[in-house]
Amino acid sequence: MKSRQDSAAAAQTRAPAAAAARSQTVETRVGTLDFEHGVPTRETVAKLHDELDFQRACQAYLWALPAVSLAQTIANGAYASGARPGDVVILEGYRDVGAVLTANVTTPYITWSMDLAESGPMGVDVPAGLVAGSAVDFWQRPLTDFGVTGPDQGRGGTYLFVGPGQEAPPATDATVLRSPTFGIVFFYRVLEPDAAKAERMAKDVRVYPWSRRDDPPATRFLTPDPEKIARTVLMPRGMEYWERLAAVIEHEPVEDRDRFFAAMLRPLGIEKGKPFKPDERQTKLLTEAAFVGEAMAKANDFDKRFEGSRYRPDAHWDYVIMADPAQDVADYSQLDERAAYFYEAICLTNAMISRVPGVGQAYLGVHRDNEGHAFDGGQSYRLHVPPDPPAKQFWSVTLYDAETRAIIQNEQQIADRSSRRPDLVQNADGSVDLHFGPAAPSGLETNWIPTVPGRARFTWLRLFAPTEAYFDRSWKLGDITRVVTAS
Repeated sequence: MKSRQDSAAAAQTRAPAAAAARSQTVETRVGTLDFEHGVPTRETVAKLHDELDFQRACQAYLWALPAVSLAQTIANGAYASGARPGDVVILEGYRDVGAVLTANVTTPYITWSMDLAESGPMGVDVPAGLVAGSAVDFWQRPLTDFGVTGPDQGRGGTYLFVGPGQEAPPATDATVLRSPTFGIVFFYRVLEPDAAKAERMAKDVRVYPWSRRDDPPATRFLTPDPEKIARTVLMPRGMEYWERLAAVIEHEPVEDRDRFFAAMLRPLGIEKGKPFKPDERQTKLLTEAAFVGEAMAKANDFDKRFEGSRYRPDAHWDYVIMADPAQDVADYSQLDERAAYFYEAICLTNAMISRVPGVGQAYLGVHRDNEGHAFDGGQSYRLHVPPDPPAKQFWSVTLYDAETRAIIQNEQQIADRSSRRPDLVQNADGSVDLHFGPAAPSGLETNWIPTVPGRARFTWLRLFAPTEAYFDRSWKLGDITRVVTAS
């Protein structure tokens, strides 16, 4: 047994440790944290609550990208063209697509939105011909493809869309689709090379409330005002981002997979059934989180870390789309994969990830030159497109502003070059050299895309009806290289 003297000595030994435990300061990634007997001080509690809400807001920014992007796109269409739900907006050429994320300049877009909560079930008659498109819900998950890759297989057809909680009307001659959201966006591209046929296909679509199917109102076809397009914002920043998200959460059902994110937003003032009126603390946290969240989105998108995202190991080209269109795989939902795509793009179809040669489309993107640097709009670059590009229909190369993710804005109003251009200069072996920079190389003006000093950009290659050489990666697409001129 221990003596009394031993016990007293042990108590004296423990006393300094107990005193130290009463007050503890720890340096961490989030700053200095102070504790009393292991309990956070009031000042530390306030700091941790702020950090907790800030971190959640940053992650909510990434989670919300598909919905906020779609909400902004619908708002832009209403502003620039006066479109209401059910109206059709035709976007064609450099002027019109400037207010759409990473739009294609080569083919026209026919697009519209609908709100099933307002209209009830809606019918859409899709024209026959060489068209390809999709209908997506408010989280940009495809409800169906239509056109050559849809159920109608290019023969045209009727589609009936039914919203949450709505009863599906009888429709024996329509493809019936249930949407998990009330908001839906449609688009299709006219791939027909004949201009007269393409114009007809653009205006052959019909959109109408199913309740008025026997006497449908005339579909309105609109084009945007170019002056208003120039003033649109493709992705809101700061508090406008959260205002868009709050409106989505208020209007749309919250799905099971999103309930934790909905819970994370409540301490920040975004809650279903309550007006969004953030206080000073919430506003400060949300404003900073919108900036940091976007920076995270850029890192997640521009420098992908997904396994298998690089097209070939000998160049910086990545597969643009790493998300399954449904955004779900066996064991998780693709939060980062979908955030990477929807940060720089809008809408996704099953045809855009086709694995069948000669069907659908394929997309490669590059954000850095051969030395790994961001592209400088004040420098000149060259892209060598090897012979026999793996596209059954055609290919195109488009430049996008890194900040806006829209086509680059230049005085010449040129953002792309494609194999559909008869004046594209080819080399003797059928390859093509494209040039990007503030000045055109002599004799190659038709192969040049003007860039703007002080603006960074990135590049997409589109392959329409990609062939086997794309899928097996035997077609070697090299880096975009900076052209160094002698001084």
